[in-house]
Amino acid sequence: MAADVKNNEYAKLTTAERVGYGLGDFAQNLVFGTVGGFLAVYMLQINALPAFMGTTLFLLVRALNAVTDPLIGTFVDKHMFKGGDKYRPWLMIAGVPLMIMAALQFFPASWAYQNAWWAGISYALTAVIYSFVNIPYGSLNASMTRDPDEIDKLTSTRMMLANIANLLVYTLFPMLLQMAAPAAREMKDTGLFGLKLEMGDYLARSAGPAWFRTWAIYGAIGAVALVITYFVTKERIKTTKEASDDVKVADLWLSFKANKPLQILALFFFLSFLLMFFQNTVFSLFVQFNTGHSEWMGAIGLIASIPGIFFPALWPKFRNVFGKKGFFYFFFGMFIVGTLLLWVWTWKGMHDNLALAYVARFIHQFGITSATGFMWALVPEVVNHGELVTGKREAGQINAIMGLAFKFGITIASFAMTVIGVFGYKSGATVQTAAAQQGINVAMVWIPIVLALVAMFVMARYPLTEMAVKENNEKLDARRANIIDSEL
Repeated sequence: MAADVKNNEYAKLTTAERVGYGLGDFAQNLVFGTVGGFLAVYMLQINALPAFMGTTLFLLVRALNAVTDPLIGTFVDKHMFKGGDKYRPWLMIAGVPLMIMAALQFFPASWAYQNAWWAGISYALTAVIYSFVNIPYGSLNASMTRDPDEIDKLTSTRMMLANIANLLVYTLFPMLLQMAAPAAREMKDTGLFGLKLEMGDYLARSAGPAWFRTWAIYGAIGAVALVITYFVTKERIKTTKEASDDVKVADLWLSFKANKPLQILALFFFLSFLLMFFQNTVFSLFVQFNTGHSEWMGAIGLIASIPGIFFPALWPKFRNVFGKKGFFYFFFGMFIVGTLLLWVWTWKGMHDNLALAYVARFIHQFGITSATGFMWALVPEVVNHGELVTGKREAGQINAIMGLAFKFGITIASFAMTVIGVFGYKSGATVQTAAAQQGINVAMVWIPIVLALVAMFVMARYPLTEMAVKENNEKLDARRANIIDSEL
């Protein structure tokens, strides 16, 4: 009996299950990417909210998440659906409402213009519903298998599909917006092998309906993807009803205090998302005002998507070559090089160098996509360590902690709007001063580079080596075998 349980918990996942699980990340990244990469721009340019107001709204919503995420994580861990599942059903329950609410953030009604109340309420509701999808989804990762190699493969697959979503967000989304925008329309070279399209100003107020219609299509695609995830995946590592009933909100903080790997990984998540979304918040402005080539957004995004779509399958090999920590050192180093090359693109005489833009964005994205993608493979081993230390398998609460960490990082990244505001950025303006452009460079280049160096320092202190992970699994196997034998 104990051997059967062990075999099931160390299940080899089928390709269909890995892809099905990855579609969940694909769906969430449609929301996550547009909120992180474009919502601030929409608030500043389309809704003409002041920069300080945008920062305030992001801070307030994340303060709300600091309260709701632990409650949601506890609620998810405490409640068990028919068949013993805890996590999969939430993808069906909250998936469609998430996509609808995300679209309403871009609702183009006249009463929503410069309406900070609507901007804040719609963003807050989207964030809370997102947690009801994201926390169970992340917990499902640690409930499908405990085999480290299978977890690496699962992470690679989910990140590949997450980055296909990024392709839709960062490449096609701005291109579709420009194609649908009614103001200042003219034929422009997209940078895609000589392809020219009639494109308008997607940052003009009149482009508001184009934002809403475009994201509504994305939302429908995301809802279908989450339904597929629900039907294809399977929870194998389950807890008893008695153990579920024993979960309390206070366990989240006790688990965090007792689990040193969780503390370090949470800090690493915070720094990684902080630097990534500092850049995402201002990247559209960086391209628009510091290089003058917003029409290249689609082409540059296409090149940038290549590492995240085609190379995740190589991540386990890179890990074998560099080791767990060395993997992150290598790819954050690559990120720094790519960021510096993007800065060179802003130099006088370099603005029209499309090849430089391609190379810089490719190297930059290869680095950041790999570093921030593969770190999710560490979460299951942290969940296992927490179970060993506390005696409770609280994947939902641990994923709530990770969610708080990266959301707090995104929140602090909203200060990118404040940074550029200090340098004189004017919301709604079609041209920015040299000082404002310098502020965009500070937010896009120099702050993220410093944060990347700090993140590498933090990862150096992560204690779960490959040997430690193996020993933890062996101890858990022995503990579970003893429980099963005692029940017999």
